[in-house]
Amino acid sequence: MVAVSAVLAVAGAVRAGWPAARGQRALRRLLRFGRWPLPAPLRAVAEALGVAGRVDVVATGEAFAVTYGLWRPRTLLSPGLAPKFDHTPFRTPESILGATAHALSELGPFSQGLDVCCGTGAGMLVLRPLCQGRITGVDFSAGMLAQARSAHPDVTWVRADARALAFAEDFDLAVTFGALGHFLPTERPALFEGVYRALRPGGLFTFPIGAPPPLTSLSHWATLGFDLAMRVRNAAWRPPFVMYYRTSPLPAVRDHLTAAGFTVRTVALAGLGRHRDGSPWCRLILARRPADPH
Repeated sequence: MVAVSAVLAVAGAVRAGWPAARGQRALRRLLRFGRWPLPAPLRAVAEALGVAGRVDVVATGEAFAVTYGLWRPRTLLSPGLAPKFDHTPFRTPESILGATAHALSELGPFSQGLDVCCGTGAGMLVLRPLCQGRITGVDFSAGMLAQARSAHPDVTWVRADARALAFAEDFDLAVTFGALGHFLPTERPALFEGVYRALRPGGLFTFPIGAPPPLTSLSHWATLGFDLAMRVRNAAWRPPFVMYYRTSPLPAVRDHLTAAGFTVRTVALAGLGRHRDGSPWCRLILARRPADPH
């Protein structure tokens, strides 16, 4: 993984400094260092994005570059990505959605529900069983909202920047899945403050958050390589594309939620597994807006 990260860093420098056509040709020659089958998740991404033939799916390094945004075929950043998103490994797994719904079932039912950064609407698997009233999804991507609207026409879909939500005490439950990595740490306060305003007194904001993988695990090095690649990409190109795995540790997230006014606790999603030391792989954040004392 360290070798892959180094190659990606060089690739980013090449792509940033050379003319587009010449840089892409050189980048493809540089990255085509392996001729072995891709891991299944990367193959799925390449095929779902429609770039498998263009990048020669067996070229491991190049597939990493496509997946992580260092090389940009048009299909990767086009509106055509949204219809394919649910077939990529980046969609929130149903195991996490199910575990979240099960944990929240003991705290409900709820009335109005909000999915923040809803994407294609995966969070409906959590909100539908729990909410007895109106459900709303918010996202900045028109393409993602179109997919969500097609799959769930009875839900209210709103295009908005999650850092500037316009709701005021409209919801009893707010959820988000897989979205924190799309916000820089400096942007989290605005996000959390907006959700706080959107909730009624006593309302609950909840989302799963994974524990840091052990230093010796493949996951640790994979997420480290991913974040490094994205930083190289964002240093080389404008506008940046914010997507990181290691910028939302539980202590920092808890501090920002508390600063926004929430009372925060966590519960283990034990059904998703535990590390060798017994700690859960994933915990559920339960951030509650205090009830109105009056």
